[in-house]
Amino acid sequence: MIYDYFYAVANNIEYDSGIHKNIVLLCGIIKALPQYSHSVLGESFYKTVVAVPRRSGAEDNIPVLISEKFFDMSCLSLGQVISLVGQFRSYNKISQEGKLKLELVVHAREVELVEDGQHFTFENTVLLDGYICKKPVHRFTPFGKEITDIILAVNRKYFKSDYIPLVIWSRNAAYTANLPIGDRLVVVGRLESREYTKILESGEAQKRTAYEVSVSGVIATGENTGKPERKDSSGSVA
Repeated sequence: MIYDYFYAVANNIEYDSGIHKNIVLLCGIIKALPQYSHSVLGESFYKTVVAVPRRSGAEDNIPVLISEKFFDMSCLSLGQVISLVGQFRSYNKISQEGKLKLELVVHAREVELVEDGQHFTFENTVLLDGYICKKPVHRFTPFGKEITDIILAVNRKYFKSDYIPLVIWSRNAAYTANLPIGDRLVVVGRLESREYTKILESGEAQKRTAYEVSVSGVIATGENTGKPERKDSSGSVA
């Protein structure tokens, strides 16, 4: 599904894009028991963490929201393997310092437990189709790797948008470094978690986790929405 859409865009083939602007496929291990997050119109959502190993041996710990309408939370336990389809969404949250902070989470649409003895393959794939909403930042890491950081706005229903940080590597980094705000990008990649240390105004060092899409394939369609640069990165989780 993801690569069919990506291929269609790359080759200018008509494709029903109604549900494919933002799609995540995950198969991983439950690392945190579900905790109540919030309710919308009487529908309760619970947050958990799904860990997906990388080939390097590291793992990405991805926050996931699951609706009680889609899945019985009492069935989830630590160490279980879960497979899901969803969307990568953003919303604003007030931090402990009283500042606006962008939160990122996978909003699950379909959830299935992998039973003991059942064959499975770990999965971590995402497709996003959106537009550049801030000027790309082209740089080199301390290890000399070329990357471009982009914030991609992905529209969804009810005039809402999700603002997703992308990390684009090597040749694709150079390819996207000078693209203008408003340009449409279609990308495929994987969700990654990255720990870092934040120095607070008090001088205290606080460990935090960033979530981003590490891009393995990108298409710049040449279309431009004409939308101005976003001064914030607001989003809604519901």
